[in-house]
Amino acid sequence: MSMLPVAEAQDRLLSRAKPVRTIETVSLPEAEGRVLAADVKAKLTQPPFDASAMDGYALRRDDAPEPGAELRLIGISSAGHGFEGVIGKSETVRIFTGAPVPSGADSVLLQEDTEKIEGGICTTFPVRLGQHIRPRGQDFVEGEVVLKAGTALDFSRLTVAAGMNHATLEVWRKPVVALLSTGDELLPPGSLPGPAQIIASSTFGIAALARKAGAEVLDLGIVPDDKAAISAAIERAMQAEVDVIVTLGGASVGDHDLVQATLLASGMKLDFWRIAMRPGKPLMVGSLGEVHVLGLPGNPVSSLVCGLLFLEPLIRKLASLPPVRRNATVEADATLRANDQRQDYVRATLSRSSAGVLAAKPFVKQDSSMMKIFAEADCLIVRPPHAPELHAGSPCPVMLLRPDLLD
Repeated sequence: MSMLPVAEAQDRLLSRAKPVRTIETVSLPEAEGRVLAADVKAKLTQPPFDASAMDGYALRRDDAPEPGAELRLIGISSAGHGFEGVIGKSETVRIFTGAPVPSGADSVLLQEDTEKIEGGICTTFPVRLGQHIRPRGQDFVEGEVVLKAGTALDFSRLTVAAGMNHATLEVWRKPVVALLSTGDELLPPGSLPGPAQIIASSTFGIAALARKAGAEVLDLGIVPDDKAAISAAIERAMQAEVDVIVTLGGASVGDHDLVQATLLASGMKLDFWRIAMRPGKPLMVGSLGEVHVLGLPGNPVSSLVCGLLFLEPLIRKLASLPPVRRNATVEADATLRANDQRQDYVRATLSRSSAGVLAAKPFVKQDSSMMKIFAEADCLIVRPPHAPELHAGSPCPVMLLRPDLLD
């Protein structure tokens, strides 16, 4: 079987992915990062009354057309405790930010634009009609659609939802991703490895990536290289009605790689499993009915690169979330040799020159077994198949590991 180009593999994976369309009602704290399944209308009007935008004095503009007007103080209006009377000719009420503007008043004069006199104030600054008043309904009115279905909920949208008096919101269910690690050699962190054993690490990075992308994670644990054990774990995932099954390791076709064969025996339809990329060639993509199956390499770095390229966009589409902006063009900080038939993802750090130009410097060592280098990297330099030598200082496409680096 020939190797599939990365872009074609991504297209084939995402083309059959349909957003999850199960509605859940969740509390505001649970709604962060979720996508609205229905329009959200205001349950009240905000502000519910004409409110003062500043600390000062509520008055009638006609009583203070020029500086030097003297007004009698007749009361106080504060937030939560409005003045219940009516302001008459040459009268004023001390008012504070957020407080209701008393009946009869049409303007608010800043406190620093007045002088206190016996029984009231004297204005020292002209008054503009309606100044420093937030009119009733300036923000939104009862029944108004403020947030539309399909909106991703962040801090600002949760704030307005709360302001509209919503304690819960209807959102699309998060896609559920089941993680299955296979290998007789694997032990959980904190264990004491034997001579032929290693600590399982990929699960934790992939789980974090999946959650960050918008998924719930079901960890099926570490399963030995045994068809019956693997089959039982797959059955657990199917009974849990997950949307994606992600396997880590064992997806190739060697004598000890049992995952693909077990999945095929369970009814998986295999789409493809060899990608023209480095690291990460032995990637498997298939389906069990409506469940997406993604077989990632067991190598931690390879699994993370494949996770960024395939799992993250798959989850984002299932969750109705926009793709993460990871692609950028920077300057190469070193000369990169010509490439072969596989697309390379070269770990690199980013730095800015004194002129503000962002440059990518590749690590000297690129062995895919080195987790430490991946953790230190800021980006992956993307070297397309058969790319010619790239000289230092040339434009260089990268995939950002931390998208906020461009902010």
